[in-house]
Amino acid sequence: MLDALLCAFHLHCAHPRVPKPRPAAPAASATACPEDFVGGRPPRVVNPKVAVSTYPLCLAGFATLFSGVTRTPVYSAEHLTAARIEAARGMVRVDTFHPEPRLPVDVRSELSDYRRSGYDRGHMAPNGDMGDAASQGDSFSLANMVPQNHANNAGLWSAIEEATRNTAVTDGEVYVVTGPLYQGADIAVLQDRVYVPTGIWKAVYDPVPNQAGAYVADNRPGWDYRRVSIDELTKLTGVDPFPALPAGVKAAAPDLPPPTRGRY
Repeated sequence: MLDALLCAFHLHCAHPRVPKPRPAAPAASATACPEDFVGGRPPRVVNPKVAVSTYPLCLAGFATLFSGVTRTPVYSAEHLTAARIEAARGMVRVDTFHPEPRLPVDVRSELSDYRRSGYDRGHMAPNGDMGDAASQGDSFSLANMVPQNHANNAGLWSAIEEATRNTAVTDGEVYVVTGPLYQGADIAVLQDRVYVPTGIWKAVYDPVPNQAGAYVADNRPGWDYRRVSIDELTKLTGVDPFPALPAGVKAAAPDLPPPTRGRY
């Protein structure tokens, strides 16, 4: 039964020692931090297989839906403002990677899962978005991390994160939802526990022009990425990042700023 579930979730079908699925937590519990979501409504998991064994968490500065199957976030969501980004740019980064104490020990990821893996502990809600000590500390929770290729993390993905911050500064605010993508049958797994995404996505809603779209990039070196509509992203990931938006906004072609390669 579990093998069939993982196959349908585009995960390795025969991999051992996957934790027994738990029922999905009620979606309403994620609304304990409505300020992180467009219209106060958390992203909607439209593929029920992705919702298996999930845990909504409200952390300082962002919200996460954690998967006990992949031991990575399904998504991390943020509301970025110009004032928040200005404060974040004045912060000194202090790395405090840690397992998430609010998650059951048998499903959370651990520091040992990433040790000598060859992958970065890649933020979904980036530390560069965090404007105070509490949110910076929470951003280093492993509940906000995926195994990420270092060249991708330090290059293209950093540029996409900075382009998103620049949009918040220019227009005053944006809502952002970021998550991993798992495609294909042969998914790498760290320590038989933490699944390595094949790609990463970031959905952005800018209220000023009332436009939304998403960046999608493979989890590997290089500068190849694509921009897709929210409808396309939902079909690809099984997650609607902005259920409060009108259908026309979600169907429209994205108008997102390109990441600036020369800065990274």
